[in-house]
Amino acid sequence: MIIDTHVHIGNMLGFVLTEEEVIYSMQKYGISHSIVSSLNAAEFDHRLEPVPSQYLHSQIECLNDVIEFAKKFPDKISAAVWVRPFNEKADDALYQAVSQNRKYIKAVKFHPYHSNIPFDSKQSEPFIELAEHYGLPVVTHTSCIKVYRMAKKYPKTKFVMVHMGLGTDNKEAIDLISKLPNLYGDTTWVPVKSTLALIRNAGIDKVFFGSDNPIDGKDTYFCNRNGDRSLYQEYFNELKHILSPDDYDKLMYRNAASVFGIDL
Repeated sequence: MIIDTHVHIGNMLGFVLTEEEVIYSMQKYGISHSIVSSLNAAEFDHRLEPVPSQYLHSQIECLNDVIEFAKKFPDKISAAVWVRPFNEKADDALYQAVSQNRKYIKAVKFHPYHSNIPFDSKQSEPFIELAEHYGLPVVTHTSCIKVYRMAKKYPKTKFVMVHMGLGTDNKEAIDLISKLPNLYGDTTWVPVKSTLALIRNAGIDKVFFGSDNPIDGKDTYFCNRNGDRSLYQEYFNELKHILSPDDYDKLMYRNAASVFGIDL
């Protein structure tokens, strides 16, 4: 069994990621469950230019898209609320939308770069308080020290450093995750050697599988856009011969089921 905690749909930022690709890839590569957010919630592009108004989608529109996906495949898909702290608020409408659909929603998702707001800023806090109110983990792309500060400030809420510091050697993320009981990492674009280092430092319970599927197309789990072998193949194959069976199961699905509240 595999739970992928980091999956997207949407048409934004030069990516077209469809529900059909998600389901195809899950079936082909043996993924049992995916937590999905909509990248249509992005507020700024890769150059930190505001997304033109005609392409903007509200956070509730984006949430509704992933909820409808989850309703079609309730045993396979859960939703994450991708919030938009630059343009929107954690208002009554968002609270109501989460309350009415709580059984489908498993996380509150931030992308501080594409919201052009530091994660440890005041604008982020009302959304973290929403997550705390509903007992939802907060998943966020990583400026590691900023995530650490907020996890320390909100000890009742679980925080996930997705990517564990994308494009780095992951050492800062490993060190910080090891210091707080409510701080976790996921494996999205993280080399296996870094995941093993985190397990040695913080324990097997502090990390779970994530991928960004289908960011490189419907076969993201197999190869990148250039046709090179995906690092996720190492998670699916070589890693199961390095970890004990119990630890491998924790990494690939049991930890995620526990932290995100997914029924096995």
